[in-house]
Amino acid sequence: MKTPGKFFVAMLAVCFLGIGLVTVLPHKALAAAGPSSVGYVDYGLLVSQHPDMPKANEALKAEQEKLKKEFESKMAALSSDKDKQALSLQLGTQLEKKRWELLNPIMNSINTAIKDVAAEKGLSVVIEKSVVLFGGQDITVDVGKKITGSK
Repeated sequence: MKTPGKFFVAMLAVCFLGIGLVTVLPHKALAAAGPSSVGYVDYGLLVSQHPDMPKANEALKAEQEKLKKEFESKMAALSSDKDKQALSLQLGTQLEKKRWELLNPIMNSINTAIKDVAAEKGLSVVIEKSVVLFGGQDITVDVGKKITGSK
């Protein structure tokens, strides 16, 4: 059996040393740095609990019903599957456009509240909660309060 070469052993040692530094140094650096300048929010929760969301959901449901009726009425006149698929795609695109039309003001409101809370707390970065592995400051509740105007 052939023994590993010196280069291979040296590279393996460098890899283990690198892994050790990556796992130990950030924790020590974070502990020494004090409070984090990184915040995070549960964006999905903020969207679902936004005060304008029920009205947006109702409007989207109404648009969906309207497009469903339009689809059913036009479907009878179409004979080919290709035409039916084109109609389905066209109406699906209309529904998606309406969804974004309703969600954009909600998302803008949330983004503005995030920026305001981040500025108040001295945060330089705010990220989505789902990507946080360690550290950071959860500002979801503060952003929610800012949106609703409660204290």
